[in-house]
Amino acid sequence: MIHNASVAEFRQEHCAEVNYMLKRVFTIGVYGWTPESFFEALQSHRVEVVVDVRQRRLMRGSLYRFANARALQQGLLRLGIDYVHLKQLAPTDEVRLVQKQADAGRGIRKRERTCLSAEFIQAYSQCILSRFSEEAFLQLFPEQAKAMAILCVERDPEACHRSLISECLSQMLRVEIVHLRP
Repeated sequence: MIHNASVAEFRQEHCAEVNYMLKRVFTIGVYGWTPESFFEALQSHRVEVVVDVRQRRLMRGSLYRFANARALQQGLLRLGIDYVHLKQLAPTDEVRLVQKQADAGRGIRKRERTCLSAEFIQAYSQCILSRFSEEAFLQLFPEQAKAMAILCVERDPEACHRSLISECLSQMLRVEIVHLRP
């Protein structure tokens, strides 16, 4: 299943009862992986659904071409892994600017970042996570799914908003979080 969720779908009414079997949430970035090791990591951890939380789903250069939206979806389809794009969990341009300014103030480039700034965490929490609904989120996936992976680009989860999403899911759903690293 390939599904690009709309805001309306994401914000749909809560179900009276949500049945789910989700036990583990993985996070994975793109940087640092080869195409083979990336797809092997997902397969070896029995990921059933990849949740793409990138605002832009195109990667520059040939090294990470496998993570461009179309190539990624085709690779996942070959492995029997579902794909969902949730752009509404991506930082807005305004929220991204907060982190960019914090990085500039520390004199580092995006790929050198090892953690998110407190200002970004606050802005992302207020603008994005405050609207997050675990029931609506879970309704986007097969009920029998036990493992999903939240995908973005940064190598280290501590430097990426996917860590904030996974922390939120951990608290709301009491699921185990595992950060996959190259």
